[in-house]
Amino acid sequence: MKWILVSVLFMSSLAWSQGKPSDVVATIGNKKITLEEFNRKYKEVTSQVLVNSPSKKVFLEDLVRYEVGVQEAKRRGLEKDPIVQDRMNQELYKGLLEKELGAKVQEAKVTDAEMRAWYTNNPQIRISDILIDVKPNATAEQKNEARKRANEIYDEVKKSKRPFEELVRLYSDDSTTKSLGGDIGWQSRASLSQPFYAAANALKAGEISTVIEVPFGFHIIKVVGRRSYEDATKREIRMAVFDEKRKVVFDNFFNSIKKQHPINVNSKLLE
Repeated sequence: MKWILVSVLFMSSLAWSQGKPSDVVATIGNKKITLEEFNRKYKEVTSQVLVNSPSKKVFLEDLVRYEVGVQEAKRRGLEKDPIVQDRMNQELYKGLLEKELGAKVQEAKVTDAEMRAWYTNNPQIRISDILIDVKPNATAEQKNEARKRANEIYDEVKKSKRPFEELVRLYSDDSTTKSLGGDIGWQSRASLSQPFYAAANALKAGEISTVIEVPFGFHIIKVVGRRSYEDATKREIRMAVFDEKRKVVFDNFFNSIKKQHPINVNSKLLE
């Protein structure tokens, strides 16, 4: 049956006035579900669901099934299962962040002045690109061959009098943008890998880069234009500034609690 939220809350408020909060509506093993606990959880659910809210009897059955499931999982020792332990740890981690940092992150405000200052160093850039592709499973020899080809193409680009867009059509491995003269549209720090964006940001409009190496290929790019702050996507800028502020909150928190835990990192193994 479909319920309108107002009706559900009205009917629930009538039921809440009946009985004592300590009255037990269900007992499952050693677990007792009191009337107060049931009403609190039922209100939480019905306040979030505008239609198809469960009746109280159906909701009580759901609570009973939930408790039966939890007790059965414990009886089978599932809390010792590695997958279950990993999920429990994830929930503990998320709970810690929400409890300790949730309010602080929400309090972070982003001003127009901060957005303008950030955008000065991180503008949105329009780029045309020649891609020399390297497959994810490429061997060292194949990567070297791709690097050699990229350098040869770059030498041709430097001395050629042909438009860059024409050279893209001749040499690029990117089938998606090849017919567009390599145009990949307006890009930002958030949408590009950092080496790629840094190389593009160092160029003036009309300039062409040297060969840029990224994990899955090589690029030769031309900066077609730089977007002014007035024309830039403000929502993206605001989110970038907010993310930086959130990172500061997270870094400060973990820097403080890491002192209370013995930590030994051997980063040389990653090289």
